[in-house]
Amino acid sequence: MRIKVSRRRDEDGVGQQQFVAHVTPRWNGMEGEKQNGQHVEIPVPDGFHEGVNVRVQGANIEFERYLVLLQLAADALDVNAYYFDDVHPFSNIQDAERYVRVHRDSSGPIHARDGPLVGLAHVLESDRDGYRKLVQNDADEHGNKLPGYYHTVTLDANRIGEAWPNHDLPKEVKHYYAREAVQADPDDPLAHPKLGASYQVSRWDDTLRWSDLERLNRELEETVHSVLENAGLDSAPQRGGGAFVEDAYFKADVHKPATAPTTLDLASIKQEQKSVVIEYLSDGLTDVQLESLETLATDGGQVSPDDIADEHGRHVGSVRRALRGIEELVDRGYGEVGLRSDYIGQMVYQAIADARDAVKNAAKTVADTVETDRVGESWAKFQAFCDRYGIDFRRRGDDATLDLGTNDPDDDPNVSFLVRRAYRLWQDANQDPARFRAATVSYRRPHGTGSSYPAFREL
Repeated sequence: MRIKVSRRRDEDGVGQQQFVAHVTPRWNGMEGEKQNGQHVEIPVPDGFHEGVNVRVQGANIEFERYLVLLQLAADALDVNAYYFDDVHPFSNIQDAERYVRVHRDSSGPIHARDGPLVGLAHVLESDRDGYRKLVQNDADEHGNKLPGYYHTVTLDANRIGEAWPNHDLPKEVKHYYAREAVQADPDDPLAHPKLGASYQVSRWDDTLRWSDLERLNRELEETVHSVLENAGLDSAPQRGGGAFVEDAYFKADVHKPATAPTTLDLASIKQEQKSVVIEYLSDGLTDVQLESLETLATDGGQVSPDDIADEHGRHVGSVRRALRGIEELVDRGYGEVGLRSDYIGQMVYQAIADARDAVKNAAKTVADTVETDRVGESWAKFQAFCDRYGIDFRRRGDDATLDLGTNDPDDDPNVSFLVRRAYRLWQDANQDPARFRAATVSYRRPHGTGSSYPAFREL
């Protein structure tokens, strides 16, 4: 049985306020027939005896009114409303949206290039961890230009938690116009866009129950309020409707939620990411780490450690070791790696560009003051070998250390090979063999075990 409840379009002029309820019986052991004639058992919750299953789809109706309206509709059809008194604990929510209608002359900061929608996608962007999607469409289906026509950012539960720490539900935040907006009279609510926040059931593995309705409503309202405030719009004007437009269903008598909403502080998220970049750059990065970051900042997309190794003539094991050392800047997984956000990418790119320029300037200064033959070609080969395999060779006074980093026997060259090859290049560079033989060789295995011993044991 299908029950449809609606208000006629000519009564309201804005969309349609309606819902359709598909009501079907359910009992334990109930079977259904597929199109090929096969009989299959229809699953029901454990301990369920008999009842009705109701799938409701509606629009422009307050969430908590659905159950009451369903009971009234059933009663009008001489169906016992008692069937809809008790909502089963397994009842769940598949879609929901809260919105405000904003005057078109005031909504620009929401979808601007430096506005909160772009900021959410830009700062929280990651190609390796979680889900995010930004859509920016400024033309309707007929090609009419309308700034902000359909701008959305979608974030899964993981990314939502970064922007709103006390939120768990994946959401789409969107600024959008009705299809009729271009032709609509300026006094018609359809001429003005909506700012909405909608629950995205496909972006997590959990289930939102009917008993979570209050939580859902709170998160969606807080999201809308905080985006408005981040865009510089007063979400609770003291007089009148402010930047908001009434429609046939909802008045513009805006107010702050009962509890103070979580603030969308994109500036602090940017500062946190900036601090991470500065910390790593100030502590110093190996050449392999710099090369890896440069590739990620310029190429973007799906890049694997093998791609980075091939581009710079490195061993893939040294690239993996380098990436493990900068995990707060990159996301790794499934054979791919990417920067944690586009914002981090911009900072890294600029920092590397500045560093490259500084190196070029320093090299030019040295070339102007020191004869180039003093830079031994053989010593350069030793350094290149260390860079290629991520080896950190340090000298302090009479002591020296050959740090191989994390060495994975399944991916990386044999430790003995690395030490012996480095020793030959050291000798070719006319360095003191005794000093190398007395150096300490150290490395770690992926699972935490490590080793440290004199280099002469490998020679």
